[in-house]
Amino acid sequence: MTETTLTRRGLLAGTAGVAALAALPKGAFAKELLRMSTLGPGTSPNLVMTTFANVVNKSLPDYEIQLNATGAATRHVLEVAMGRSDFCMSSPAIHALMRNKAAMYAKIDQAPELVKKLRTVLNFPMGVYHIAVYGDSGITSLDQIKGKRVFLGPPGGAAYATMSRLFKAVTGLEEGTDYEAVKLGWDAATAAFQDGNLDVYCNPTNAPSPALTQIAVTNKIRFLGIPADKLETEAVQKLVGRPGFSAATLPAGVYGDNQQNESDVTTLGVTVAIVTNEQADEAMVYEMTKAFYAGVAAESDTSPWLRAVTPQGAVQDINLPLHPGSLRALTELGIEIPDAAKG
Repeated sequence: MTETTLTRRGLLAGTAGVAALAALPKGAFAKELLRMSTLGPGTSPNLVMTTFANVVNKSLPDYEIQLNATGAATRHVLEVAMGRSDFCMSSPAIHALMRNKAAMYAKIDQAPELVKKLRTVLNFPMGVYHIAVYGDSGITSLDQIKGKRVFLGPPGGAAYATMSRLFKAVTGLEEGTDYEAVKLGWDAATAAFQDGNLDVYCNPTNAPSPALTQIAVTNKIRFLGIPADKLETEAVQKLVGRPGFSAATLPAGVYGDNQQNESDVTTLGVTVAIVTNEQADEAMVYEMTKAFYAGVAAESDTSPWLRAVTPQGAVQDINLPLHPGSLRALTELGIEIPDAAKG
C-alpha cells in the first residue's frame, strides 16, 4: 500500500492550481449543453425557438442550447417530462390531452402524471392556420379538396389531428378516403409545396410567414378559410373552444399583391408554449427568460413576425404552471400573473 505524504511544496502547488483555475474566464470551462426540441423549419415555433436558442447562446456564456427540429411535439413533451430532454414546444391543448389521457395519449397510462412534471417557460402565439393553395390550382374553398394531395401536418402531431378534424367539420371530407393526407415532416412538406408536389399545404404560423412570403414573391397564392355559415356549427365550435385555440383572421394582402384573397380569411388561431421539466434550475430559466425578451425587443424591427411575441403573451391561454424562474422574470417585467400560471 502506497502512503501519500502531504508536503508544503505539494500544498503550495495545489493552492496555486486552484488560484489559476479561479482566474480563468468562464468561457474556459465547458458550457452546459441543453437540448431543445421544436417543429421543423418553416414553422413559427421553429423560428421563435431558434431565436430563443440563439439569444441564449449569444448572451449567456454558461449555456449552449442545441436545437432538435425533428419529430412531433406530442412526443417531445414526454421526453421533457421524463428528463430526457431539457426544453420543447408544447401547447395548452397538449396539456389538456395528457391530463385526460385522450387522443394520442389514450394508451399512455403515465400521461396524467407526466404532465405534472412539466412547467411553462413562456407561451407565444403559434399564429394562425394557413391553408394554402396556388392561385392557378382552381381551388377556392375547402370543399374542393376532394381527391387532392393535402399536407395536414406531420403524422401523429397535433396539427395533423386539428386540420383533419377541421376539414371534416367544414366539408364532411375524411382524410385517407376523400383526399390523400401526405405524410411528411414540416421541412419536407414546405419543400414539396414549393416544388408543386402538394395541392394543399397547411401550416400554423405567424403572418407573414417567411416560407410563404418567399413563395408569394413569384407565385399567385390563395388561403382557404372557414365559411361564415360553418363557423357557428357545433363541430367547428368544438375546435375553436379547445384550450389555446380561437377563431382568428388571416388578413387579405398580408402576403402582398400575389395573395389572391379579396377579403380576410377566417381560420383557427393557436397558442403554444416553451416548456421544461419542474427540476430545471431556477436561476437558469430566469436568466434565459429575461435574455429572450430583451433579444426579441432588439430584433423585432428586422423580423416583423417577432412583434407578436411579447411578455404579455407569455401567460396567454396558460393552463400549465410557470417554472419558478420564468415566474420571477415575468413578474419583474411587470406581467400580471393569472392564478393558472402560479400552480
